Amino acid sequence: MLAAYGLVLSPALFFNGYLDSPVGVLVLMPYLSVYLFHSAGVPGLLMNDGACGWGWCAPTVFGWGFLAVVWVVLAWGVAHLLARLCAARRSSEVSTD
Repeated sequence: MLAAYGLVLSPALFFNGYLDSPVGVLVLMPYLSVYLFHSAGVPGLLMNDGACGWGWCAPTVFGWGFLAVVWVVLAWGVAHLLARLCAARRSSEVSTD
């Protein structure tokens, strides 16, 4: 899954406007999710508790760790679901033969 994410991201190395497309939003989704969790009420994710004036506050060390854990667990869950679906499909193909 990380390789697929890297493959989706690779045209940005050659085309400057690539990240301005809707794909850019998908690429930034993991980073921007820290602001979603902050607005949902998870404390300690942003510097200065989210009060940075006109700019966007950077994530704290806890915020980066929280994001890493959330996205790793999400990737693990998707991989687990795909493995179960493939196993169920294989077992149904074997039982019909």
